[in-house]
Amino acid sequence: MNGRPGKAHAPSEGTSQRLDLWLWCARVARGRSDCARLVEGGALRLNRQPTVKPHAKLRVGDVLTLALRGEVRVWRVRALASRRGPAPEARLLYEEVLEQEADAVPFQSDGPCTNESAAAYEGTHEAPDTGNIRDGLQASLPPDRGGCA
Repeated sequence: MNGRPGKAHAPSEGTSQRLDLWLWCARVARGRSDCARLVEGGALRLNRQPTVKPHAKLRVGDVLTLALRGEVRVWRVRALASRRGPAPEARLLYEEVLEQEADAVPFQSDGPCTNESAAAYEGTHEAPDTGNIRDGLQASLPPDRGGCA
């Protein structure tokens, strides 16, 4: 290293880049630590998968879903960043994915859930505890729509 901070972040061709660094170079937030907190806060999905790891590897062609300032944006990564440049340069790092394009991606399903498929799925992951959310939602419903009995 020659002591110049810009050179340490430069990605080589055909590799990946840290997610928080790329977000910073794309000018999503003012500081890199702000980008890391955004990822850790769960405001981002990488290729439709939630990620809370700022060090997640980002590659050209990946799709980011960001919840920013009350809006949901979907970006496709066009290039990895070699530096944090001006806003016009940062906009070249990604392209907006239109809603029609996002809806055109088919959802893969093995068909309806059966007892056999549920039994095979059981134990493969740990489901999140949604009790508080569910209870609060049912409490907010009118009495005639109180949920399951």
